[in-house]
Amino acid sequence: MRVLLVEDEPDLARALARGLGEASFVVDVASDGDEGLYRACEIAYEAVVLDLMLPQRDGWDVLQRRRAAGRATPVLILTARDALADRVRGLNLGADDYLVKPVALEELVARLRALGRRAAAHPSPQLHVAGLRIDLAARRVHRGDREIELTGREYGILELLARSHGTIVTRTEISEHLYNDDAEPFSNAIDVHVASLRRKLGGGVIQTRRGLGYLIAAEP
Repeated sequence: MRVLLVEDEPDLARALARGLGEASFVVDVASDGDEGLYRACEIAYEAVVLDLMLPQRDGWDVLQRRRAAGRATPVLILTARDALADRVRGLNLGADDYLVKPVALEELVARLRALGRRAAAHPSPQLHVAGLRIDLAARRVHRGDREIELTGREYGILELLARSHGTIVTRTEISEHLYNDDAEPFSNAIDVHVASLRRKLGGGVIQTRRGLGYLIAAEP
């Protein structure tokens, strides 16, 4: 799950990015409202974590301009402003959730995953596709009674393909889902991860459309 964190306090931004990364999120950080608005409107994130008190452009303006641009990416406000009026204003401007600092990392992770499930029209924490049972909350995969052990990258690819089952997902989309702007994956990294994933899942689950990408076929 690729997330944009808009936070101007460097130590907090680093700590949150590190914690979310350890929870298998891919995190890009914007340190002011201008950069946050640009990234939120131009890059396909699955969620945005937005502070309200930002330099250049505050979080309220980011919310308004993002909505005017027609972006539907879920936004979680993370701020020190704890007044009821601020909560109501943020939600009315289009935010999907509101947390007050300081926040427990476990709660932030859980809320972001819930936003991701909701945005992907999978409110249930489990997804059933191609004979697999994918627990989106615990990030565990089963075929029947057998658990399939996956690396973080392999799980990220599988979840993306499963959420999009019946639709081709390009290598570019997979790369954007797995890596932030600072990463420089080797040229055939996606192919290597998919090959390993296929070995673990068994033949026929992930299909290749040469020159286009990969898909998990829709259930008959």
